[in-house]
Amino acid sequence: MRYTHPMKSAPTERVLVVDDDPALRELLADYLTANGLVVEAVGDGAAMRRALAGGMPDAIVLDLMLPGEDGLSLARGLRTHSDVPILMLSARGEEIDRVIGLEVGADDYLAKPFGPRELLARLRALLRRNRTVAVENKSTSPHPRFGPFQLDLAAHRLLRDGVEVRLTSAEFDLLRVFVEHPNRVLSRDTLVSQLKGYERDPFDRSVDIRVTRLRRKIEVDPTAPAFVRTIRGEGYLFNPRGEQT
Repeated sequence: MRYTHPMKSAPTERVLVVDDDPALRELLADYLTANGLVVEAVGDGAAMRRALAGGMPDAIVLDLMLPGEDGLSLARGLRTHSDVPILMLSARGEEIDRVIGLEVGADDYLAKPFGPRELLARLRALLRRNRTVAVENKSTSPHPRFGPFQLDLAAHRLLRDGVEVRLTSAEFDLLRVFVEHPNRVLSRDTLVSQLKGYERDPFDRSVDIRVTRLRRKIEVDPTAPAFVRTIRGEGYLFNPRGEQT
């Protein structure tokens, strides 16, 4: 079901909510619509695919526990062909759920119960980040290089000696931040600000999870990283020459 709000000017950003709880679907649809978004809310993976057949939204709010195919499987499938921002929801809120959700390509994670204002803030941050990336892709050098790699900002791709290295949207955004700030120590707070655009829990380890995932794809030995180095007690430093010193 698609929701609109007659008192506001026509919004341009579309959000798909996928959750099997009818009451929560209605609450989120009403709240997000009242805050200027076009919302479509469905209850399972099959309905999600039917909605996507009509066009990819600007973001997806995806519940982890769904009847039939679960949210992890759906997120993994989405990542095979799309970089659409995914905000994963979970009733359990366990750390393992968060890690797995981020591993399969979710861009952010929110444990139930949550306040709709927090969900809106996180969703707006994802949408804002995507808009910023689109603008930067037009104004930044389109093919920065480091080591054997070339980052294609316009196509949202990473190439190694001309061969594509598959990255999720979250991994690509993290790498872009590192490439734009070479040989500079970036704290976790700085990275969170660059990636999300709003304050997060200081104990949030999602940045560390992303770094681990990224290292697996760009480092010769992820246990002894040369490009993305850990600076103990401070954060991370990106060395485009791939040196461990």
